[in-house]
Amino acid sequence: MLSSETYTLEYFSEQLAHKRISAVQLVEQTLQRIHDPGGQGRVTFTRVFDEQALQDAAQSDARRQAGQPASRIDGIPISVKDLFDVHGYTTMAGSRVLADRPVAQRDAMIVKRLREAGAIIVGTTNMTEFAYSGLGLNPHYGTPLSPWDRQTQRIAGGSSSGAAASVADHMAVGAIGTDTGGSVRIPAAFCSLVGYKPTASRIDMTGTLPLSLSLDSIGPLANSVTSCIWLADVMAQDPLNAAAAKPLSQTRFCVPQSLVFDEADPIVRERFDVACDALREAGAKLTSIELPQLLELSSINAAGGFTAAQAWQWHKDLLAQHADLYDRRVRSRIAIGQSLDENYIAQLQATRQAWIAKVLAEIGPFDAMLMPTVPVVPPALASLEQDDDLYARSNWLILRNPSIINFLDGCAVTLPCHARDQAPVGLMLAAGPNQDEQLLAAALACEQALAAIRT
Repeated sequence: MLSSETYTLEYFSEQLAHKRISAVQLVEQTLQRIHDPGGQGRVTFTRVFDEQALQDAAQSDARRQAGQPASRIDGIPISVKDLFDVHGYTTMAGSRVLADRPVAQRDAMIVKRLREAGAIIVGTTNMTEFAYSGLGLNPHYGTPLSPWDRQTQRIAGGSSSGAAASVADHMAVGAIGTDTGGSVRIPAAFCSLVGYKPTASRIDMTGTLPLSLSLDSIGPLANSVTSCIWLADVMAQDPLNAAAAKPLSQTRFCVPQSLVFDEADPIVRERFDVACDALREAGAKLTSIELPQLLELSSINAAGGFTAAQAWQWHKDLLAQHADLYDRRVRSRIAIGQSLDENYIAQLQATRQAWIAKVLAEIGPFDAMLMPTVPVVPPALASLEQDDDLYARSNWLILRNPSIINFLDGCAVTLPCHARDQAPVGLMLAAGPNQDEQLLAAALACEQALAAIRT
């Protein structure tokens, strides 16, 4: 089995280009892993497109044989979260509630663009019901696990749990998830992957079932920054000039001290410090800043925030008819929004814009902020299933750091910064709105510098 460092889009793009493997062979191997009875496929995928994937792979091989590949990702197996419309199927969003809904009449925009680039969509991946949790538990379809400490059975993180598990267990070379409060970056961190949350406006959300229109974004998960860049460029149809790493000697990072280290697991704090030391040794300049504005977020969103208000607007009629079909933990979180009206949302938007301006004034001189993606390592599934209070506390803590960037309308990348075979820890680089190009250039350089501490 290939190592995670090798299991990338760029590796398989080269293998396909030099005809060392065919797209059909690659898809056959991928489907075999998905259907392995001892593997994670059953809880990772909600739907597998076996026949269609093999047909698409054969067409990809024909294009390459004719010297006309559609793109550099032509023939590479990709999974998509069960939140994106796929033509001919009902978008279930990890729920039972939508089973009677009509099938999608067209692909979501990102699915369409991936297909046009020749990517092979192998299936739709499991998730927290309606994407409303950072933990990834799903009582309807099961819960995917982190590859770390399988004996204990630790969560893969959410809400894009199946997306991360599909890549971590080599059931897809890349995956597409959504990120409203960290739902790409949390599972990427918990599964030792790279996850990229673009500035929300960069990738078209058409055909994507919403959670919060003010915070939702679409992003890739993969085993390298370059893989994530390739996928995002295809989905955005707007390639960024981030193919080359920015020298760390020319890079300045700030490390906020407020909030982001509160309740941090000692393992996370240790690995974060080791990662920062590695970046300094590679020439980066790191500056600690207080950034007290982060402490304002709990009061700003105390009533429920955009997610509760906008989720209630979308779900209220469904809840009136089918409340018993919902995951009770998701249902209770949506219900918080029933007292939050359009005036609340408008006031929150104004507060948000003022807050963003204050934060950007503090972080403007820097290429990116650095913080732990998640302040804890993946918790055990059983304890979360058994204890509602622990579930609620864990959900809040795990969402806390990544959700800062959604409220900022910013962009972020999580990179694994732990030694192999140890508890997964993510290092998050984050920047303001539309700073994706400089962020990704810095992420490429950081990925190179962190390789030494990953051994």
